[in-house]
Amino acid sequence: MLSPWLATEQGRYVIDWELEQFDRAVEDVFGFKAAQAGLADVDCLRSNRIPYRFTLSIEPGAALVADPLQLPLANASVDLLVLPHVLEFSADPHLVLREAERVLLPEGQLVISGFNTLSLWGARQSLAWRDAACPWNARFIGLLRLKDWLRLLGFELNGGIFGRYAPPFAQAKWLGSFAFMEKAGARWWPIAGAVYVVRAIKRVHGMRLVAPGWRRERARIRALAPVTNSNGHARTGTGG
Repeated sequence: MLSPWLATEQGRYVIDWELEQFDRAVEDVFGFKAAQAGLADVDCLRSNRIPYRFTLSIEPGAALVADPLQLPLANASVDLLVLPHVLEFSADPHLVLREAERVLLPEGQLVISGFNTLSLWGARQSLAWRDAACPWNARFIGLLRLKDWLRLLGFELNGGIFGRYAPPFAQAKWLGSFAFMEKAGARWWPIAGAVYVVRAIKRVHGMRLVAPGWRRERARIRALAPVTNSNGHARTGTGG
């Protein structure tokens, strides 16, 4: 379980940044239903204004007790779904994404956070023992692999960002000592952040909803930062 680790100094270093990115990713998503699968004690939907928002998880504290592998939701019934570190701790991340595609409406938004394999944190995880403590016992998923999975399911990536460039120290004082790496990392090696947050849209062949002009402009302004590909070049995303 990731929740106890998030209460540590190392975990807060990660989740504080991620919550800021979730805020930006979900604030301009509209509709009637928004769901968060996993990490029920962390409100990743706090900045969203969809009237009916709920959490589902097998962990305590969720509004709905459910496994992300089998979401108890109707087909095409959700406008927004967030998956904070769900894929890495799932026995079948492919199935989780298929369930996400099933329950999302056409043009629905999916927001995912995960640990980056191409980072100091990814290197630390690759050297961990099989019985290592959380989060090193998770199966990190690289962004390129995730993008391939999403594309196969008909999702279109429309925003993303890497963050947290300090080495994986456990103490806040050491993380603070390497705070200079945040700006330097974002500028010089942006794809090497410890974690990423990405947003994708469920596309349906032959169907594309057209939003009012004011909404498209607002979404463009508030869009997440560009996703950087493996050769270091940025790809600009558009708002939802």
